[in-house]
Amino acid sequence: MKISILDQAPISSGYSPKEALEASVQLAQSAERLGYTRYWIAEHHDLSGFACSAPEIMLSYIGAKTKNIRIGAGAILLPHYKPYKIAESFNMLATLFPGRVDLGIGRAPGGSAEASMALSDNFLEGVRKMPDKVMELLQFLYNHFPEDHMFAKISASPLPAISPEPWLLGTSRKSALMAAESGTAYAFGQFMSEKDGDDIIKQYRENFIERGIIQKPKVILTVSAICADSTQEAKELALSSMLWKIRAESRVRNEGIPSIEEAKHYFRSLDVEPFNNRNRVIIGNPKEVSEQLKDMKQRYQADEIMIVTIVHRYEDRLRSYELIAKELIK
Repeated sequence: MKISILDQAPISSGYSPKEALEASVQLAQSAERLGYTRYWIAEHHDLSGFACSAPEIMLSYIGAKTKNIRIGAGAILLPHYKPYKIAESFNMLATLFPGRVDLGIGRAPGGSAEASMALSDNFLEGVRKMPDKVMELLQFLYNHFPEDHMFAKISASPLPAISPEPWLLGTSRKSALMAAESGTAYAFGQFMSEKDGDDIIKQYRENFIERGIIQKPKVILTVSAICADSTQEAKELALSSMLWKIRAESRVRNEGIPSIEEAKHYFRSLDVEPFNNRNRVIIGNPKEVSEQLKDMKQRYQADEIMIVTIVHRYEDRLRSYELIAKELIK
């Protein structure tokens, strides 16, 4: 079973952004040692609790610290940028790390309205032009514009021997159809979607058009999971991310991922049951988590499962991935 890691580079309370990014490097190295297929890191802007605003910079560092694991962005937020610059950056990564680079593409803002304004003059216009931006980016990656195109005489240099593998990330039928029509692989973010993902993935597979290096539909299902030696321990670890999410949804400025003790105090003080049907997180011991991941892979007909894990202590995050790998990677 192919499993991979999505790292949002969380900053835990009491830790610095530098320590968070160093933990991301250690996570990628551990993922390689454990046999994970790929490691992706996300892009966020001025969001307390997340450390990575420039995946291409982190990937150059992580690529140099690893040897074989595929590395990529999950995702580069294309509405903010010109496709040519993104193609140049990822072609350079693919030149440095041949056959290892994935380019995940997303259309979310990745931060506040003010951050979007600081990044680009008109984010919404970038979203409207997203299909054209995706096609232009792919043409730069494949170095294949029509002869009469204004960009036909330029290249997104350096041109690598093996192009970055393009992935479109999303949570809707619209993103699935865009991936299918563009001929890219598709990563469905189940962990942040309330929609019927299996139908969305089916739409992608049924409408896929081969246009580039992806010969057939390819699907990653991204899920949130927290694993520990016992179910009770896993539930305790999960309290930190649950409180962090509550604060984020309430637009309370977070001071990083809270400790287990702080989270326990919060839920006790309100007499609130933290574990309910609204939680889209797989929580449990290795057997429980692995069985649920297998069931989800089967239900969604995914080629690969990608796991995002947010807990307070970085050593608990590493342990969670290690326990899952022992169950699923043979």
